[in-house]
Amino acid sequence: MPDIAAIVPGFAPEGALESTLVREPELIEGLNWGKPRRAHPEGAVGNHVADLLREVDRSGESGERRALLRVVALVHDSFKYAVVPWRPRTGENHHAMRARRFMERFTDDERILATIELHDRPYAIWRRTRRRSRARGKRLDAVLARIPDPALFLRFVEIDGASEAKNPEPIRWLREQTRARGLLSA
Repeated sequence: MPDIAAIVPGFAPEGALESTLVREPELIEGLNWGKPRRAHPEGAVGNHVADLLREVDRSGESGERRALLRVVALVHDSFKYAVVPWRPRTGENHHAMRARRFMERFTDDERILATIELHDRPYAIWRRTRRRSRARGKRLDAVLARIPDPALFLRFVEIDGASEAKNPEPIRWLREQTRARGLLSA
């Protein structure tokens, strides 16, 4: 088994689920994948995951929520390598859906599964419908209707978007929209 701390710098599994996941060859391959690119100057997915796990530590999250955020961070982008490049990057060929399908083998917790699957959707909606607020609202409503734990989802999107290489505006927009819909307290 490869040294997971060499792939995800500083990582040590917390709990049985993390310990199980990091022994899976598909996940290890995904954590090793990547080179520096726009929005991910850190390169390999494992480096991005290490950054997110440090952000979870800095956030002060604890207990079950910390455990959920760590599992989502570990898996959320780890199937980018499996996307078939000549097919549209949607549906079953989207990295987040591939990650969800992988996680379905280990849990049926929809909080984890939906957060993994939908973590990039708010940004895509924000980017594609910037000038069409009505279309943006309908699309966001459809995504949020599938989220069983809006606070967890928003927290993960915030952590994932904390990199200096990422635009903070979509996260501000998502936070405002979830509050306006009464999904989060002020």
